[in-house]
Amino acid sequence: MSAGEKGKKILSPLSRARGAGSAHEGAHHWWHQRITAVTNLFLMLWLVWSVNRMPGWSYAEFTNWLARPCNAILMTLSVISVFYHAALGAQVIIEDYVHTEACKIVKLTGMKLFFIAAAAACIFSVLKIAIGG
Repeated sequence: MSAGEKGKKILSPLSRARGAGSAHEGAHHWWHQRITAVTNLFLMLWLVWSVNRMPGWSYAEFTNWLARPCNAILMTLSVISVFYHAALGAQVIIEDYVHTEACKIVKLTGMKLFFIAAAAACIFSVLKIAIGG
């Protein structure tokens, strides 16, 4: 076969993909989503159970409840786990459906900054109640 005929050869998708290698990021991302999903399950069960035990509580009773170290720690862990899980999910959506590379980078950066800011605001609120009373 001449060089010109080789260039015209039709390759199957498998032969085009061979040797391209892997980005080696999918499994890491997948595991983090699964781990945060499981932690969210347990933390949300705790939160729903706790909220169901407090009907009719006043603001003062709720802040006293949240000021307890165990509740403050579990609420902070809930915030971190939920926002991290949400950021991972939003990242997958952006990577799958935004095709322009520059737009993808801008959206991913904005999304991550949003989730970091929202999580920081929630954690600050929990710590303000827990430490500041």
